[in-house]
Amino acid sequence: MNLKRMHHVAIIGSNYERSKAFYVNVLGCKIIEETYRKERDSYKLDLEVAPGYQIELFSFPNPPQRPSRPEACGLRHLAFAVESVENSKRELEQQGIDVEPIRVDELTGKKFTFFADPDGLPLELYEEKEGE
Repeated sequence: MNLKRMHHVAIIGSNYERSKAFYVNVLGCKIIEETYRKERDSYKLDLEVAPGYQIELFSFPNPPQRPSRPEACGLRHLAFAVESVENSKRELEQQGIDVEPIRVDELTGKKFTFFADPDGLPLELYEEKEGE
């Protein structure tokens, strides 16, 4: 097997319009394609995070809750690389998003912080300077 890279992350939102607004308007993801699947009463929204990286946002009627804290088994969080954690944190807070205090990764010395999507999915901002 020769894995090339991560292609996409799939997320199921409890409220499609709220999640769509968050990922598009707050995080700035670009809509690639939006599909309504009548037989499932479900949307599938393909979003570009950056060239070559996508989020698939799904809606389903009455999806079950998934535990995420404290340290539940399974997907722990989704991390986004940003040039400046301070600037990104400030931008999110200006839009009313609660963001945790900035911390420094003791192994890499890089700054990072966490916030959550509308369904409480933990999202991380991880500082990665140009060329790293």
